[in-house]
Amino acid sequence: MNLQSLGYVGVRTANLADWEHYATRLLGMQLVDKTRGGLALRMDDRKQRLLVNADGGEGAGFFGFEVKDAAALEAFAAHLDRHGVKVARGARALADERGVADLVVFSDPAGNRLEVFHGQQTASTPFQPGRCISGFRTGPLGMGHVVITTERLDDLVPFYRDILGFKLSDYFLQPIKIHFFHLNPRHHTVGILETGKFGIHHMMVEVNFLDDVGQGYDIAQMTPEIIKQTFGRHINDHVTSFYTQNPSNFMVEYGWGGRSIDVDNWTPKEVVEGPSLWGHERLWLPPEGREKARELRTRLAEEGLRIPLDVMEGNHKIAPGTCALWDGIVEARKRGYA
Repeated sequence: MNLQSLGYVGVRTANLADWEHYATRLLGMQLVDKTRGGLALRMDDRKQRLLVNADGGEGAGFFGFEVKDAAALEAFAAHLDRHGVKVARGARALADERGVADLVVFSDPAGNRLEVFHGQQTASTPFQPGRCISGFRTGPLGMGHVVITTERLDDLVPFYRDILGFKLSDYFLQPIKIHFFHLNPRHHTVGILETGKFGIHHMMVEVNFLDDVGQGYDIAQMTPEIIKQTFGRHINDHVTSFYTQNPSNFMVEYGWGGRSIDVDNWTPKEVVEGPSLWGHERLWLPPEGREKARELRTRLAEEGLRIPLDVMEGNHKIAPGTCALWDGIVEARKRGYA
């Protein structure tokens, strides 16, 4: 009955035309359906991954998590009921709208609408990106991750960990308080950030080539006011990314190079080095938070912390050894001296 991945996300907006341009021309998603009431967008072989509802609101409307099959869905619904979670069966019309075989609907303690489904429909035609990108890293990892906000961590962490079955990856206490949880080898599928209010902080999608991110950053800089976190690299999930404000008034992280963790042999820990190895100037933080983040990055630069890249077969090549110092470091690591 375990949740497997983030299958789809729904957002609310008053700016449907802006969302169409943002999703296709910046993010590179494929528009597959457009009505007066909303948009449906593809990222891969699934029929749709992002649903945009023009209801005049903002933020996230719902998050859809996948289970293996009908039996797993029934077991999960019964599990929720045993834990006192009010759960409803999704109507046939709703399942058709979401492009799934069946689903159940419930809310977390903050009021976020959660949907658990099985049988997400696949498309009959190849994915055609809205701009020239290499494609998105999805498959068993799901469409990416979301970070939701909470008044206090204790308001949401026990629900996602103890009832929904998310596994803790790691957490930060400085300069922000956030816990990261995984369902599969993607380092995290959900993050829970303490901000003093409930909502959504960002959604992350991951592309297959670093150049897709760099070219997206070039596009974003044509309207620099939408950039909310500059180009940089995270320490815990290794993603190289930037963040922009979307037309639903929250951020999208556009990234590459996320690590894959061994879920069967993973030990959670507090990450004390800071959220980012370099870059990622957090324009959304208050001045004192930005200064703390800068101090952490400066210390890492002084210490010379380095993290290997996480690459997929075909999107990299090995450079010949031309630096005696680096070759010595690599050899020492092989021998266990560094």
